[in-house]
Amino acid sequence: MTQTHDVVIIGGGVAGLSAGLYTVRAKLDTLLIERTVMGGQIINSEAIENYPGFPHGVNGVELVAAIEEQASKFGLQYGFGEVTALDVSKRPFVIRTEEEEHRARSVIIAAGGDHVKLGVPGEQEYEAKGVSYCATCDGNFFTGQEVVVVGGGDSAVEEAVYLTRMCTKVTVVHRRDQLRAAKILQERAFANPKVEFVWNTVVEEIQGNGSVSGVALRNLKTEEKRRLPATGVFVYVGFNPNSRPFQGVVPMDAGGHIKVDLMMHTEIPGVFAVGDIRWKSTKQLANAAGDGVTAALAAYEYLEQNR
Repeated sequence: MTQTHDVVIIGGGVAGLSAGLYTVRAKLDTLLIERTVMGGQIINSEAIENYPGFPHGVNGVELVAAIEEQASKFGLQYGFGEVTALDVSKRPFVIRTEEEEHRARSVIIAAGGDHVKLGVPGEQEYEAKGVSYCATCDGNFFTGQEVVVVGGGDSAVEEAVYLTRMCTKVTVVHRRDQLRAAKILQERAFANPKVEFVWNTVVEEIQGNGSVSGVALRNLKTEEKRRLPATGVFVYVGFNPNSRPFQGVVPMDAGGHIKVDLMMHTEIPGVFAVGDIRWKSTKQLANAAGDGVTAALAAYEYLEQNR
């Protein structure tokens, strides 16, 4: 018979690993399932400077390896595979991957998500070498420099204004002739002398030599092409939470983020969601760890009350 775990965690990023660390230390039988490699997107970060306890920064791979080692020491179990379905119609819950089936008394969904990429030459090559998807994470690396923000929604405009705190100039490149961001965010950006806008334009290439040096632009109306010098490119054209296997199982917002309360409970008792996959996430590493800890404590309490 398939083993029934106290907790199954779906996703091996910092949120999932932090949850696992706390559940196994509470002596809960815990299995963490990851689809690719442990750590999620953070393993692409060469230097993380805003995670508490590392005054000189830390490499993403090193941080994940340390958390994984810490959790493994207390007995966290690991499995690998793409979770395809979660069945909450019966107890214990059933988690299905392409090849296996697991049973759990509680589930913590920490499957994360993926930033929508521009899909242009140079983007992948210069990721973490000038290309970023998080101004709050990486903005300080560009102090005193000129950067480009791609996008026109809330995140793009809000982060463009944030970047003016350390950058000398922030150019927002948007494919339309008006922003989609909330009016108050637009007003702040338009009033900021460090923010400039390039309308009806797309980035066709991110250029550089070891690190980003500029972007190749094309105006969609005139077909005019030009090069814009910049040392950083911040991309905000969308974010896709990895929530497809859970659609119709737990409530989500319009963007596919799972709705939770302050203790990371979904509307299904015993099912929790943490990190970038949950709604209203700040998408910050320290918060992801905090989400995992909160869900682990909530799962422990739920299991104690339902033994």
